[in-house]
Amino acid sequence: MSAEPSSPPRPENARRLLTRRDLLLLALASAVVTANAYYIHPIIALVAKDFGVSASGIGLVPALNQIALALGIFFLLPLGDRFSNRQLATVFAAGQFLGLVIMAFATSFWLFVAGSTFLGFSTITPYLLPAYASKRVEPQRLGQVTATLTTGVIAGILLARVGAGWIGEHLGWRTVYYIAAGVMLAITLLLPRIMDGREKSERSDSEKAGSYLGLVLSVIPIVRRYPEVLLSGTIQGVGFGIFLSVWLTLGLHLTSPQMGYGTDTVGYLAALALLNLVTTAPLGAWADRIGARKARFIISLIQFSGVCLLGVFGHSLWLLIIPLTLMNVVGPLIDVTGRMTFLGLPPDVRTRLMTAYIGLMFIGGGIASWGATFVYDHAGWNGTAMLALILSAILVALSYLALRLFGAESGRAKA
Repeated sequence: MSAEPSSPPRPENARRLLTRRDLLLLALASAVVTANAYYIHPIIALVAKDFGVSASGIGLVPALNQIALALGIFFLLPLGDRFSNRQLATVFAAGQFLGLVIMAFATSFWLFVAGSTFLGFSTITPYLLPAYASKRVEPQRLGQVTATLTTGVIAGILLARVGAGWIGEHLGWRTVYYIAAGVMLAITLLLPRIMDGREKSERSDSEKAGSYLGLVLSVIPIVRRYPEVLLSGTIQGVGFGIFLSVWLTLGLHLTSPQMGYGTDTVGYLAALALLNLVTTAPLGAWADRIGARKARFIISLIQFSGVCLLGVFGHSLWLLIIPLTLMNVVGPLIDVTGRMTFLGLPPDVRTRLMTAYIGLMFIGGGIASWGATFVYDHAGWNGTAMLALILSAILVALSYLALRLFGAESGRAKA
């Protein structure tokens, strides 16, 4: 496939820019490789019942998955600054396929946990793709392109949660993972065709870094040079924690005897994310105009207003749609604006900056996953709503701190 670039490539990269078709294919790949972590949301009660574990016990599945993902990010993602993104993405996609197969055929709860944990450790491909794309776009398109990839991620999450809810209710939760493994096998075979090989000019000083350990530890001085990534990663970790806290316990809450709904209803609620398919890219362009940090602070305030309604509306399915809609629309922009604060920095450090950012994100997600199910087990939906409210207040405070410390404009590579 060949196409004329829309504008001259950046001098420091001297490589072909992404065409629209390239970007759409990357968004499709992002959807598939991201979806695997979200099948559990609507079917969590079915899995818990099948293996005979409590809400606190089943919370170990997403918690260990997220923590393993954080470890995988730290130990594996830095390789993206040294080796071909295409080769790494394919290898890690194959690892996801293996994890899904283990989960689908698990005969014990702990084997299911092991498969989910291995799946998390292998889920690196979604975080190679934004750094890969950022090296092939003009700086002024960074927010739009990042938002387009995020829209692909949202589509994958949407299909995973809606589909898993319906399939789990009517065909059993194992069928969800049979299908997921088949789709993952297909994308593993397709990724080498979707992504370009790395040009020789792309090989930077990181390739001369020496040992693997030296490459991994090189994250530390890079983060010291660009310390804002730690604050952006912490903000995203809190935001992701809010998302997981609400949606994991929503699956337990709606299927409880008090509410009496099936897992398919949980999946139908997840269809609210359809709004993101039309709102995320325009909001990303808006963030380009006003600055990533200012946009993130405004978004955090809107999300806080939605979280405030969770406890009030939590015992009515129809009223719950109001806060869930607010949170669904603005939640992904916390991530988009967070990535914008460092994806405009020098290309040879972006993957390792992404390592720190995503690692913090999934540490936050892992802690919140277990914490939310533990709180729900002891305090029900009202406890979950209070936990989400505390996390949302922290998110607003950190977003304001970032705005005061670094200003509204996102990072840009220095000439």
